[in-house]
Amino acid sequence: MAAVHYDSYTEARTHLKDLLDAAGRGGVATVRRDSRRIALVDQERLRHFLASVTPANAQVVPEGGGWSIFIPGLPVAADGATFDEAVREMVTALREYAEDWQERLVNAPNHASNWGLVQLVSLSDDSQLRDWLVGSDR
Repeated sequence: MAAVHYDSYTEARTHLKDLLDAAGRGGVATVRRDSRRIALVDQERLRHFLASVTPANAQVVPEGGGWSIFIPGLPVAADGATFDEAVREMVTALREYAEDWQERLVNAPNHASNWGLVQLVSLSDDSQLRDWLVGSDR
């Protein structure tokens, strides 16, 4: 499988099928735009990779007759009357954080390094995020 590189947007547009096919197969697929090279990757491959290199380190604790969940170092937390409710609320909180990050926190010094987390949240469905937070065997 050969890598696919195009040095302009126009060239990439002309060969869009080849570009998408290469990325879909897991091959290297890039487009140069101005002075930057942009990589196209298969969404599920990227999600799987990000989940493997971005540990959740979620802390789930019983609290006041319910459950609380947080990820140290992130301004995201949730609680619920049951464990499952707390996890569902955390998934919602992560989605809200990802949206805020893309709209206004992307360049904030204390949030800029959360790019991988935001991508993971955005590329995952609720079940995948739950598994990432608490493990798939729960």
